Amino acid sequence: MIKEFRLPDLGEGLTESEILSWKVAVGDTVSLNQVIAEVETAKAVVELPSPFAGVIRELHEQPGTVVEVGKPIVSFEVADDAGPAPAGHAAPSRGVTPAGQRASGEEPAAPKREPNLVGYGAVVESSGRPARRPRNLPPVERSGDTTPAGAAPVRIEPAETIVIEARAGVPSGDRPRSTPPVRKLARDHGVDLALVTGTGPAGLITREDVQEFLRQGSAGQAAAPAGQKRAGGQGERETRTPIKGVRKHTAAAMVSSAFTAPHVTEFLTVDVTPSMELLAKLRGTRTFAGLKLTPLTLAAKAVLIALSRNPSLNSRWDEANQEIVTFNYVNLGIAAATPRGLTVPNIKDAHALTLEQLAEALALLADTARSGKTAPADLSGGTMSITNIGVFGIDAGTPILNPGEAAILALGAVRSMPWEYRGEVALRQVMTLSLSFDHRLVDGEQGSRFLADVGAILAEPGMVLTMV
Repeated sequence: MIKEFRLPDLGEGLTESEILSWKVAVGDTVSLNQVIAEVETAKAVVELPSPFAGVIRELHEQPGTVVEVGKPIVSFEVADDAGPAPAGHAAPSRGVTPAGQRASGEEPAAPKREPNLVGYGAVVESSGRPARRPRNLPPVERSGDTTPAGAAPVRIEPAETIVIEARAGVPSGDRPRSTPPVRKLARDHGVDLALVTGTGPAGLITREDVQEFLRQGSAGQAAAPAGQKRAGGQGERETRTPIKGVRKHTAAAMVSSAFTAPHVTEFLTVDVTPSMELLAKLRGTRTFAGLKLTPLTLAAKAVLIALSRNPSLNSRWDEANQEIVTFNYVNLGIAAATPRGLTVPNIKDAHALTLEQLAEALALLADTARSGKTAPADLSGGTMSITNIGVFGIDAGTPILNPGEAAILALGAVRSMPWEYRGEVALRQVMTLSLSFDHRLVDGEQGSRFLADVGAILAEPGMVLTMV
């Protein structure tokens, strides 16, 4: 029998994902939980495991296609005794049978909740956009389908005709309507579909529309394929990159944060020579052998200690309930620059970690983020964040709060500078700390005390003994 796998919610209520690549092809035999695709959500790149053991019969979407949650992406041929749909297989739309048709004389079936693939969000009952219009293709019979003796063959509509109800109140039209082959044609020729007028049903952009656009010579207004040159050897005057995935999510989050929370930023420059000397000593000990110890490691520990003395910086403004939520734990976010944009994964319950455990967690977090494999769950739930701009040679800045958090600390570069030391001028290791906080939650006094505590620890690590 044929089983369809619909794109699940990969975490935190995300409504769509982009198919980056397929790891299988039509005709391949796959096992349960074998990785079949790599998809990019608004937060991370996720490997998609197979919910069935069987043979790939159809890949409904091409790489580069943005797919709404709940939409079929791949069909499997599985054994008849495969039993109920395994985790991650979303139920059909209300009133639609697995064959894409309502059984005659039946009332619409009540939607059912089915278990999900591990780590995925709840199965959705509808997508966030109107479904595609059917192409009026005739129903086809799947080869290999088995039906009870004497029964009519199961008729399965083409994938394009499966209807997914749109949620009321969700606007559509945020991207041009077209099919995956047409989008690929446009991408190959550097055509921005937003500039093309669709002549298909309900404004659908067809292959002919794209070809006509090219014939009219308007393609120069759109993005050129990478590496394409104008006649005469001159490079393109502009390049257009679609706003999607991590970049799109980050931009929306930063705009929301900047114009919702009243930011205040304070700066403190400290002599961190003792911290740098401590790091050198720790690297030579057996406990920290093989671990990556950096100024970020000590700064993270200093932040965790300072938060225990200044809890207002570890809180959240709950507008809906008109409450201030103070966290009794710390999920420490670390801003990470990745090839796909800025992400802020967080270390869960960082307050309970020793310095050794914290160093291990930071190394794992950085490696996972750079590879683009951070799980969606690790990108949410942060309570305060650190951004290390010093690795880029920057001294100070005004960091923007991660949405839902009260504070973020930026670490500047550690520089050798002339500095007052014991009544004389000496060459010392100096760092500037930049703290931004939400003034609705944190008063100037509280923010200043927190920043002073972090600075005191980094200036003299022995000060920890007076704080805990």
